[in-house]
Amino acid sequence: MLGTQDRWQEDLFIVGSLRDLIPEDHILRRIDRVLDLSWLRADVAECYCEDNGRPGIDPEAALRLMLAGFTAGVVHDRKLMREAQVNLAIRWFAGFRLHDALPDHSSLTRIRQRWGDDRFRRIFERTVQQCFRAGLVDGDIIHVDATLVRADVSLDSLVPRHMEEVLVANAQDALLTGPAHLKRKEHIASTTDPDCAMATGSRRHYSEPTYKQHFAVDDKAGVIVDAVTTRGDVNEGNVIDQHIGRVEDLLGHRATVVTADSGYAYGKVYQALEQRGVDPIIPAKAEPWPRGVIPVRRFKYDAKHQIVRCPRGKVLRRSTRTHHGWFFKSSSTDCNGCPIRSSCLSPKVGRRALVISDGYEALLRARRRRGNWSGREYAIYTRHRWRSEGVNAEAKRWHGLRRAVRRGLKNVAIQTYLTASAINLKRLAKR
Repeated sequence: MLGTQDRWQEDLFIVGSLRDLIPEDHILRRIDRVLDLSWLRADVAECYCEDNGRPGIDPEAALRLMLAGFTAGVVHDRKLMREAQVNLAIRWFAGFRLHDALPDHSSLTRIRQRWGDDRFRRIFERTVQQCFRAGLVDGDIIHVDATLVRADVSLDSLVPRHMEEVLVANAQDALLTGPAHLKRKEHIASTTDPDCAMATGSRRHYSEPTYKQHFAVDDKAGVIVDAVTTRGDVNEGNVIDQHIGRVEDLLGHRATVVTADSGYAYGKVYQALEQRGVDPIIPAKAEPWPRGVIPVRRFKYDAKHQIVRCPRGKVLRRSTRTHHGWFFKSSSTDCNGCPIRSSCLSPKVGRRALVISDGYEALLRARRRRGNWSGREYAIYTRHRWRSEGVNAEAKRWHGLRRAVRRGLKNVAIQTYLTASAINLKRLAKR
């Protein structure tokens, strides 16, 4: 028999609770079972006046609204509050009844500004510690990776910084003037978000204003154990040692293996991890082979005496410091009478100079080891490919981290912490 439904019937009273209207397997119901924010009110109390002003939004309700939005990939406050108006699961998760008025979207903005990025980092660290206690994190194998996040600016806001500003900031080049140096000194910046930087993830793609989000992921269940947000032009190798230090401090456990892709294959990275007693499974890049001259690998570096010996046994001594190593230069007298001068120097150069990077010996060990990886090392690096890169893809595709929704480094850091917290709570809820 064909049934009918009176679509215009409006009930004055509803018997039952909102919980009964939400499926048992709904992600917010599952997260609610494991989410503990009883500590939050005391942590943010100093951000509010005790005896003056209007009562603010309950801190737990505000944070639950944000977490519900990031879990569902609704990262814009206006859209989140429109969704909460009709979404029973979000209302119930945040603690609002059907007849309760929801806060204005601007209230969430003011709350983030008042709390600051440090408190949101503590919220994220609480999820890490909770996953650790639940057995989802062991801290032995850590996968590290970074990805670019498009800044919330228009390409029309990009302008070249004035040359004089760059010259003042770089005092050692202050004497350089004239159009010959303008192109080298020109720097692109955004007028609406000066914190972002021009970067690209591929040589085949043009540079865009971006931030860079760095994740450290535990191998056991894919829990994010550390998150860092920087400008888009920051090198990943400058962050990995801080990653591991914070993870070890947070968990009270020393990592045994750290994996990363070849973008981290620098001598200083291998050296820093070796000093921590960590086994770096990072594929070393092959040494570039310069055209027409003897490559650097033919020169023997003596770290004890801080000298380099050329293939003929002559000494190159340390000269000047660069941002990533030291220049070593030979004597003009030694090079003038050398029988292999034609294969070592160009005719216009008087002596050989080369750069020995920081951690050069660790880099050489990594290059020798790369050709003899065991089956275990290949297996761990294979897990890195889908553990760390998979988490980055998950954050971008399902949780809105493909593009920054607000401007400024601290605001993007808050977005990263909330995204990482939502992903960790999903792992915990599944457990």
